[in-house]
Amino acid sequence: MRGNIMRAWKSRLLAASGFALASMTAMSAGNAQAQDTAAHQASTAQSAEWQKADQMAEKIVSQLTLDEKFDQLLNTAPAIPRLKIPAYNWWTESLHGALGPVPTTNFPEPVGLAATFDTELVHDVAGSISTEVRGLHALGRETGKLGRIGTGLDTWSPNINIFRDPRWGRGQETYGEDPFLTARMGVAYVEGMQGPNPDLPDVVATPKHFAVHNGPEATRHHANVFVSKHDLEDTYLPAFRAAIVEAKAGSVMCAYNRVDGAPACASEELLKDTLRDAWGFTGYVVSDCDAVRDISENHHYAPDPATGVTAALWAGVDNECNTQTLSDTAGLGERYRDALNRGLITENDIDRALVRLFSARYRNGDLAGVRPLSTSMSSVRDIATPAHRALALKAAERSLVLLKNDGILPFQTAGMRVAVIGPLGDATRVLRGNYSSPMSGEPVSVLEGLRAAMPKAKVQYVPFGESYTDSDTVPESALQTEDGKPGLTAHYYNPIGKAPERFAPGELEKYDATVRYEAKPALIQRESDVHGRGLGLGKVADHHKVVWTGFIVPKESGTYRLGLGGRGGVMNFEGKPFIDMSEASWGTLPNFKTVTLEAGHKYPVEVSSQAMGSSNVGLVWKKISADPVKAMQAAARDADVLVAVVGLTSDLEAEEAPVEIPGFDGGDKTTLDLPADQLALLAEAKKTGKPIVLVAMNGSPINLSWAKDNAAAVLEAWYPGETGGEAIANVLTGKTNPSGRLPLTFYRSVDDLPPFEDYDMKGRTYRYFEGKPVYSFGYGLSYTDFTYAPLTITPSAQGAGQGLRVATEIRNSGSREGDEVAQLYLNFPDKPGTPEIALRGFQRVTLKPGESRKVVFDLTPRDLSAVDLDGNRMVFTGNYTVSVGSAQPGSGLAFQSGSFSVQNAVALPK
Repeated sequence: MRGNIMRAWKSRLLAASGFALASMTAMSAGNAQAQDTAAHQASTAQSAEWQKADQMAEKIVSQLTLDEKFDQLLNTAPAIPRLKIPAYNWWTESLHGALGPVPTTNFPEPVGLAATFDTELVHDVAGSISTEVRGLHALGRETGKLGRIGTGLDTWSPNINIFRDPRWGRGQETYGEDPFLTARMGVAYVEGMQGPNPDLPDVVATPKHFAVHNGPEATRHHANVFVSKHDLEDTYLPAFRAAIVEAKAGSVMCAYNRVDGAPACASEELLKDTLRDAWGFTGYVVSDCDAVRDISENHHYAPDPATGVTAALWAGVDNECNTQTLSDTAGLGERYRDALNRGLITENDIDRALVRLFSARYRNGDLAGVRPLSTSMSSVRDIATPAHRALALKAAERSLVLLKNDGILPFQTAGMRVAVIGPLGDATRVLRGNYSSPMSGEPVSVLEGLRAAMPKAKVQYVPFGESYTDSDTVPESALQTEDGKPGLTAHYYNPIGKAPERFAPGELEKYDATVRYEAKPALIQRESDVHGRGLGLGKVADHHKVVWTGFIVPKESGTYRLGLGGRGGVMNFEGKPFIDMSEASWGTLPNFKTVTLEAGHKYPVEVSSQAMGSSNVGLVWKKISADPVKAMQAAARDADVLVAVVGLTSDLEAEEAPVEIPGFDGGDKTTLDLPADQLALLAEAKKTGKPIVLVAMNGSPINLSWAKDNAAAVLEAWYPGETGGEAIANVLTGKTNPSGRLPLTFYRSVDDLPPFEDYDMKGRTYRYFEGKPVYSFGYGLSYTDFTYAPLTITPSAQGAGQGLRVATEIRNSGSREGDEVAQLYLNFPDKPGTPEIALRGFQRVTLKPGESRKVVFDLTPRDLSAVDLDGNRMVFTGNYTVSVGSAQPGSGLAFQSGSFSVQNAVALPK
């Protein structure tokens, strides 16, 4: 079927180049009529609020001129003053925290949230982020910055792609490798973000990237991903189906790559047959940024830009994200005008998309008439509240996975001597992960967390050497204004004359090179650090220059790496040119120089940046040691334990980043090993004879075989968010009992896996991996013990294939209170296409010592189902084994198993 669709589309697009224009036009009209009919039928099942929004949207669209319509199809929808329509930018990010020009709450990276196995927690996290997104929208209205990125009432989250291969740099954004866990977490996020009524969403959630988008990063704009019917239904689609059918997400983002020949954003099979017809989706589709351009420019699926936008619009893309909107490029809507003038699309095609978009703006409260304006529900005061920070700490604590403990944990804190080693021991940038605001809440490093949690212990830090993981913001406590206050003085200068609203291609660069700024600052204010705040300042023009001045005043003497992160900034140090990042590209690693600084000495510093919207530059540093091994050895002699904080950062494993250093390529990993300098330090630390507690920070599986064999304890911490150091310290000291579970398989080597470019699931993830992992999916330890009673399995009255109930009793048989994550796994009949084992349920319970509780799992036919080689989902006949326990059977942790049989197969819809 996919091949036929691909050929049909190819035929239509070839016709668009002029070979059969008449038939092409007729085909377009027929397609539009069919889609209109489908949309009308779907609307009959919509709520009264949704129908009212559609009616108001239709009225608005009917009043738009053609010129106005074209630009409304882009992610930057300009204001239409005559109709009292404000500007709107659909580009809003909130993967694990809202992104804006003021400090927002930074929660753990999604892979860490997945490790909580706690859907209620993820729901609450998403609800808190939703509140902050609405607060940023309110700020945009106050400052007149609506239309700029980060001010919309929709969000391009969650990322529910399956983390199929540990090399993928963006896997950290996902909820792991399992379709069932990802589906449950995705539903929780969408429902938390949108609120109790999905027809009137607080913020429209956008599951992404639909579909089969799982790396490599370097090929994503032109990759043709071939995937079997089995893997598509079994692995790549279930989480999207749950987000749409169950959680009723109001938007979906289509992916960059092709799927079996057709670009995902021009795939009728994905966007029409599956999304709208099979799943009944009635919201709007947004493209990944530049994915519509890719249709013609990189996939060469369409012969020119006009036919590229035609393919997207026909397939069902309603809103195009185009990165050229970031530079206010003019004329982006002309491709749609060209398509219309050539008869490739009709005005009805455009109107259909615009009605969906304006309907969403009515329903989320951006436009009045269906519900109160969003500003009546949230304000800037609702951002980064103490309650949200407390929730971030709770989420971080529950995300931590204890993988090994020979009895050294929890620490006996009184009088203990701890040496914190490794490059991430005092690090703060690593906490945030990717898709996060540099102005998140006050970050707590592991060192700071341990010192706060162990006031009667001696906790010293041993600086590491120069490392690719260095990128910490110079904190307010190390900065001083000219009048002696903490922080720096920021001077904002507006341009002389009004900047153009749009620039012809290439003209922005000329403007930036020739623009002159007013001599008098439009605003002078004290700021805690160097970061872009322009979008939050009403007096500051979108195009502006900002200059930060003051002093760096270190609290400790030593050798430091000092420099700039981000791009677009120039730094002077002690009155001399120091770092120039004005030509740096997006994703470039920070640029440092090594200096010697004395405690208490005032070092003049100046950072300047031209900005459009907000500056992207940051002042960064890191204290280092000239001989970290020698320093570690000296510290070990006076320590009872070494806490080695090692791992990666989301600047290394990242999205399409220009990073080519050992172990990394373009954002993806080429090895699962820790960086060589970290492994060398660990080997030397082992020689000291002191026990090592290894804390790993990373967004993807790494090879922990050395740690498993040599460390006294291993704690997987992910990128745990702004309170990460406090959470880690709470677990190490026993204030918090660890309860996280791995949402990923931790392999030993990439040599154990199929090629990264191969999307076949054979040999991947715990469901199909045939080797022995270092740590298995679902694994995690506690400071207490749990036991399980034998299972009670009760099939439905219509037979097991129609559903069944599995019950057991969990008892805390240890000596302290703890959370258990009870996991239910199925072993399927030996039929082609069935996995060896698969998660089909989980519950988190809190038990005091000696306390027991009954847990019940009600499994639906979909829970019991698997997929045959032709992509048909069904409950197979045959014998099944069901296991419930602390982890997968065979992991060494407690579990109970039982069996049941299915006599009659049950076929399920897509």
